[in-house]
Amino acid sequence: MAGNGKLTRQQLYDKIRETSKDEYILSEMQRLGFWPTDSQRPTLAEKVIAERAELQTRVVKLAREKRLMEDPQQALKMLHKERKKAAMEQREVNKRARNKTRYERALRWYEIQKKRITFLGERFSFGLRNVDSDQSRLETQKLPLFHESKDIAQAMGISINELRFLAYNKDVSKISHYQRFQMQKKSGGTRIISAPMPRLKRAQYWILDNILSSVKISEYAHGFVEDRSIVSNASPHQRKRVVINMDLQDFFPTVDYRRVKGMFCALGYSEHVATVFALLTTEADTQEVVLDQQRWFVANGERFLPQGAPTSPYISNIICRKLDARLAGIAKKYGACFTRYADDLTFSLDDTDNKVLTRLLWAVRKVIADEGFVLHPDKTRIMRAHKKQEVTGVVVNDKLSVDRKTLKRFRALLFQIDKDGPAGKEWGKGELFNAIDGFANFVAMVNPEKGIPLQKKVANLKRKYGIKVKAGKITALNKKLFRFKSARGEAPRENWWMPLLPEMPVLEKTQQQFDEEKKAAKQANKPPKAQNQQRAQSRSQSPQAPTRASRPKGNRNFWRVFWFILITVWVVKLLNELLN
Repeated sequence: MAGNGKLTRQQLYDKIRETSKDEYILSEMQRLGFWPTDSQRPTLAEKVIAERAELQTRVVKLAREKRLMEDPQQALKMLHKERKKAAMEQREVNKRARNKTRYERALRWYEIQKKRITFLGERFSFGLRNVDSDQSRLETQKLPLFHESKDIAQAMGISINELRFLAYNKDVSKISHYQRFQMQKKSGGTRIISAPMPRLKRAQYWILDNILSSVKISEYAHGFVEDRSIVSNASPHQRKRVVINMDLQDFFPTVDYRRVKGMFCALGYSEHVATVFALLTTEADTQEVVLDQQRWFVANGERFLPQGAPTSPYISNIICRKLDARLAGIAKKYGACFTRYADDLTFSLDDTDNKVLTRLLWAVRKVIADEGFVLHPDKTRIMRAHKKQEVTGVVVNDKLSVDRKTLKRFRALLFQIDKDGPAGKEWGKGELFNAIDGFANFVAMVNPEKGIPLQKKVANLKRKYGIKVKAGKITALNKKLFRFKSARGEAPRENWWMPLLPEMPVLEKTQQQFDEEKKAAKQANKPPKAQNQQRAQSRSQSPQAPTRASRPKGNRNFWRVFWFILITVWVVKLLNELLN
């Protein structure tokens, strides 16, 4: 029915066909106020109209049944039509029910994805359902408590979609979270450096400053630890009769994803949180391939600690706590001192007995193998007192110092630069003034008395040859400012792009629903009934000739009722005669 109360022509025909024309006229007269509806006993005319309508309905029904009996094909066709109509109606109901069920399921999944990451790759998602962290253990170590991904993303100041993007493992991808390049080693060969991109680096800085830095490190570890350095690593080995240097082969690649995840679980975090943290701090060896002018990154092997991520050194120190304790126990057993700087192991003792050294080395190799590391076969050095004893680049024979020959060559180089200029001069690898500045700083750290004059000499040479030192700029991506804001869960800059949340699921509608909405919208745009009445009233008040609509209403109603009753009685009598 239209919004103004009028029926369409088809609806009017259907209404009359359901009852009769007279009964419909009577109902309309009652609705419009031309016939009383509050009387307890119907009038004669009402009875006549009702009986006539009922008889007419029965006659129509009997006539239809008679036609169907006389024509089986027509009856079968009618039956098929009714069945088809019923099937279409049921199909519409089923389709709406399926759409509703699909929408409710999608809505539930949408709400789950807003709070929790449920999949991070084929081999890394089986433990994501375990979200119960050990609160007491975390509180004991003063670590933040997290149960689900939503809590991690909120603490980092990023959306859960960005966290999922950074942690998701893909064996083949068009995007890489690391920038890889090679650096020359002092001993020869190259070292692959994997520098994280700013978004991943932001998450790694947050993990480093809010979780890893709160974990207690072994007292024997000196690499990448605050207030410790190569100097503190070399100090315990001064004036020893024997110094032993050993090196762990492929140190960071040996610390794989499973060990990193196990470390976070050991701290008290749930498997869900540990999986996310481990994926954020590890990567697989990746090969870059170009296919059809498209660059692809293909992962080879398992994930491990990348050399270049800010979290890798501290994670390795935490994982090596047991290794440090066992090696320190062996050193104590044989009266030796032990320190570790990243992958460099140093033992020193005053006993020169070869049997003691043999037993010490055998025990150390066994412990290293038990802890899952590999000892480099070509980098074990035994240095006695009558030779130069060097620990992480610092000479420890008598007191901490730099190698005399190296220091003498460095002073000679500074003299030549001052005399002849920097052309054709080199020191180490890289830009000349950066290299000599770095070595001067190294000497000053080991021996300030010798290093500070060298620093002044280098500064004078820079001024002499117009080498300007760039002032530190506090930019949006300044390293210190970047790390500071990342640790607090803040965006590094104001216009830092944030990915949008996925759109909410929409209930799918059938074609019939679209048609109904279109019809309702079309009827809603029609002028309302009140406006039509107001227009009619304004026309009636205008100075025009009397029309049929302006005649007295009482006279019109009287004559309508009179002729209606008269015609109805005549039709009923005629119908009764035909039936009899």
